[in-house]
Amino acid sequence: MSSTDQGQQNSLAVAGWLGATLPGLGLTLAIAVAATAVQRLSGIPALSPLVVAMVLGMALRNLFGTPAAARPGIAFSLRRVLRLAIVLLGFQLTLEQLRAVGLPGLAVISVTLAATFLFTRWAGRALGVEARLAELIAAGTSVCGASAVIATNTVTRGSDEDVAYAIACVTVFGSLSMLAMPLLGEMMALGPANYGIWVGATVHEVAQVVGAGFQHGAEAGQAATVAKLSRVIMLAPLILVLGALARRRGGKAHGAAPTPWFVLGFVAVVLLNSALPLPEALQAEVVGLTAFLLTMALAAMGLETDIRKLRAKGIRPLALGALAWLFISTLGLGLVALI
Repeated sequence: MSSTDQGQQNSLAVAGWLGATLPGLGLTLAIAVAATAVQRLSGIPALSPLVVAMVLGMALRNLFGTPAAARPGIAFSLRRVLRLAIVLLGFQLTLEQLRAVGLPGLAVISVTLAATFLFTRWAGRALGVEARLAELIAAGTSVCGASAVIATNTVTRGSDEDVAYAIACVTVFGSLSMLAMPLLGEMMALGPANYGIWVGATVHEVAQVVGAGFQHGAEAGQAATVAKLSRVIMLAPLILVLGALARRRGGKAHGAAPTPWFVLGFVAVVLLNSALPLPEALQAEVVGLTAFLLTMALAAMGLETDIRKLRAKGIRPLALGALAWLFISTLGLGLVALI
């Protein structure tokens, strides 16, 4: 075959791929734009565009159905766009942030995260919650909310309804923390640093951490944000360990779990950002792009979620989310009291 023929075949293949992918990709992009607009118009900083996008996607799927022509693009957003966003998340983190938290703070964050994840998996078994769903609730509660749920699902390989249910749990209980913790912090007269570490080590979403942290003052808000970002870094080893365990189990019904190479990309970007941080203006642009790509991925998740299957899971996973929330909040407060 001549180089000209090969070039024509490649061009046709690219055109075919674009034709198949663009409708669904455009749909998830449109939902992400709408979700971002809703968040901005609401004037509520803690209202996550990710959750709005998932709800909008679910509404479209369950009211009108998902067009067959959109499915390849939706799958692309749910996999490739998501993984790119997680890699870019590394530009929000540096090793200096870990140092700023200090050894006692890192100990609180690490112990709280590991203990919550293990407790939630154990409680899931005790309550009879399906293992994959329990693992997703555990990841979302212990690490960083919706981002952790969808990242962990690359190796857990739960259903779209599992992911939606887990995100609903971390949204509800993280929002309750955002409302309750400022009041509790005042009642217990926690200092700004200790309050910030408590919030950063235990509240689910970054936006919820910011909302709860800065209600206690600028110093507490900054401490909470840094603690939370330090906690996000731990998403990488968690996914690598879960991926290795899944491969050892052989993946069973869903086949062997893939190696989460994108997590290594995330770690590489954290190291790069630590050595050569981006200019402030570019950093803000990358942060915005990352959030938007994650919003597209959640829109795709919503478009794949059947509410009837979600209802069929019953109340037990919600009870598990509540137990995990109470556990992480109480343990984190107890550990902060020791430092």
